[in-house]
Parts: sequence; C-alpha cells; structure tokens
Amino acid sequence: QVQLVESGGGLVQAGGSLRLSCVASGNIFNINFMGWYRQAPGKQRELVARISNGGRTSYADSVKGRFTISRGNAKNTVYLQMNSLKPEDTAVYYCNADIGVLSGRKDYWGQGTQVTVSS
Repeated sequence: QVQLVESGGGLVQAGGSLRLSCVASGNIFNINFMGWYRQAPGKQRELVARISNGGRTSYADSVKGRFTISRGNAKNTVYLQMNSLKPEDTAVYYCNADIGVLSGRKDYWGQGTQVTVSS
C-alpha cells in the first residue's frame, strides 16, 4: 500500500508565505513525477506545479515566479514553497505522485490540505 501525507497548510494573510510538504510511503519501487494540484470551491481541480524524478519542473501560469516545487534528497518527499500568496490561491491543495509499485505504475493522491489566504 502507498500513502501520500501532506502537511503545512493553514491561514495566511495576502502577501505571506506557506510551505507544503508531502511524503510518500509504502511498497514503492520508484517515484516518477510528483506534483501539487489545487481545488477551490466550485472549481475544477487544477495543476499547480509538477517535478520529474530528474528535477524538471513545470508550473501553472498563475503561480510562476511565486511558487517553487522541489523534491527532498530521499526523492519520496515533495515541497511547495508558496510566496506572495493571493486570496485567489485559497484552495485545498493535493499532493499527487506517479509511482511504480509491484503491479505497475499507478497514480496516487494525498488527502488534501487547506490553504486559506485572507485579504
């Protein structure tokens, strides 16, 4: 079994910063992509940032220059440093990972962590 556990969400004022963390654990052979998605009330879930096993990153246009995604040395951890936060960044943030397990590659999701940015 594989689990993704997020932490680091909370309430912050506009212009502030938060750092999200996500740790993957379980019967993992390898981890390919890891990323962060978010879903605001009444909206579809959207990709925020993604990082490959080789360190290649991609970002949503709305967060470029403000958010930074990175992976830990052990490669089973992904971080999202969020700076200059705006009220429109308010959402539930989900960790996502493409993981190789015994039966093949599978897509896994964390339980989500709430980020609220007040104006």
